[in-house]
Amino acid sequence: MNQHLWWYVARSSGLVGYALVTASVVWGLLVSTRSLSKRPGRGWLLDLHRHLGGLSVVFTAVHVAGLVADSYVHFGPSDVLVPLAARWHPVAVAWGVVAMYLLVAVEVTALLQRRLPRRFWRGVHMASFPLYVLATVHLATAGTDRTVAAVQWLVLAGATVVVFLTAFRLLTPRRKPARPRGHQALPRAEVTPTR
Repeated sequence: MNQHLWWYVARSSGLVGYALVTASVVWGLLVSTRSLSKRPGRGWLLDLHRHLGGLSVVFTAVHVAGLVADSYVHFGPSDVLVPLAARWHPVAVAWGVVAMYLLVAVEVTALLQRRLPRRFWRGVHMASFPLYVLATVHLATAGTDRTVAAVQWLVLAGATVVVFLTAFRLLTPRRKPARPRGHQALPRAEVTPTR
């Protein structure tokens, strides 16, 4: 077995995990802005968003496992689970640790969405934005491949799309759901003031 296998696993899964987090945030913004709602069958859009989020958790877990299994830097469980505990670039690693916890919180509440109060679920789901920022900072400060042009273009393109869609989402007024065809509003009852 190649002695660098786990290092390659950690690097590649980290990059794929980051790309999946970016895609999940972008797709979530597309769903929430209803940019794709003119397409038939909105259910698959939400399913894809959930699938991307779930895959990002899987690849993040592989990334962490690859770091622990690699023998070059010697990450222990506390190094990858406790912010600032790592001896190798503790602040850079801490960004990733906190991003990982936010990712888990967002994914767990997404799976339990139907059982949670809407306001609570929405509040936790909004942690996707700081999660994306922290994951980006982690990649930019700890990532071995941060100087590779393709990675830099991935980060720049993803950040541009996320910022654009977030601004679009914030500046676009919320539309009320359309009434089903054939549905007529009930006439208002006239209220006579009583004395």
